[in-house]
Amino acid sequence: MKTDSIFYRIFKTDPGILFELLGQPSEVAQGYEFTSVEIKQVAFRIDGVFLPTPEATDQTVWFVEVQFQRDPVFYQRFFSEIYLYLNLHPETVDWQAVVIYPKRSIEPDYPQVFRANLNSDQVHRIYLEDLDEPLDSLGVGLMQLIVADSADTVTQAQALLSRVQPQEQTNPRFAAIMELIETIVVYKFPQLSREEIESMLGLSELKQTKVYQEAYQEGEQSLILRQLSRRIGDVSPEMRSQIQSLSLDQIEALGEALLDFAEPADLVSWLQENS
Repeated sequence: MKTDSIFYRIFKTDPGILFELLGQPSEVAQGYEFTSVEIKQVAFRIDGVFLPTPEATDQTVWFVEVQFQRDPVFYQRFFSEIYLYLNLHPETVDWQAVVIYPKRSIEPDYPQVFRANLNSDQVHRIYLEDLDEPLDSLGVGLMQLIVADSADTVTQAQALLSRVQPQEQTNPRFAAIMELIETIVVYKFPQLSREEIESMLGLSELKQTKVYQEAYQEGEQSLILRQLSRRIGDVSPEMRSQIQSLSLDQIEALGEALLDFAEPADLVSWLQENS
C-alpha cells in the first residue's frame, strides 16, 4: 500500500483530519492548505506542510511526516528539512511538527541528540496502533482503516460508511470522506477493480444519487477555491460565482489548470475560455 500518497490525498482532501488526530477541533484547519514544499538548493522536498492562509489568525506552520518504514536516521533528515525551511523562510511566525507512525516499533531508537525537540511541545508523535476510535471522529476512523488487517478492512470500511451516510449527506465532506474510504480499500486490495470495490462496499447505487453528486461537486469546488487562494490570492466574489456555476467536468479541468496559474489574470482567462 502506497501510504505516502494515500495520506497526502487524505490531508489534501480534508485537512481537519490532522487536527482531529491531535485532539483539536477539525475547524482549526479552515485557515490552512496542505501542500508540499521543495527546498531547491539541497534537493529536499517536504511532502506534508500545512501553510496558513494570509488571512488566518494563527500563522503557525505545521510540518507533517508519515513514517511507515523503519529508518535509523529519520529524525536527522526530518529536523534538517524543518530548519532548512525556517532558514529560507525567516518570516515564519511559529512552527509545529507531527510524525505519524503505524506502531511504536517503527520509530528509530530514541536519539539523545534530538531530545530537546522530541521533548518539546512543538513535536507531536502519533502511533496509530494506540488510537481509540471516538464516535464523532471520522478522521481517526480513516487512520485506523489504513492500518487494519486485510480481514478486517471491509468490515471497518462498511462501519465507517454507515456513520458517514446519515451524518454527512448535507455536508460537502460527505462525498469526500466516502471517496477516501473507497480509495483506501482500493489500495489495500490492488487485485480488485474499483467497480468491484464499489459493489463490495455497497457504493454503486449511492454514487448515482443526486445527494451524492451534489455533495461531491460542492466538495470539489471548495477544494479548488482553497487552492486558488494559495496560488493567486483572494478570489473575487464574481469569479467565485463563475466557478460555482461550472460543471463537475469543468471543475476537474480547472483543478489541473490552476497548477500553472501565477496571477489572477490567469484565472480570468481560463474562465473566459471555458465557461
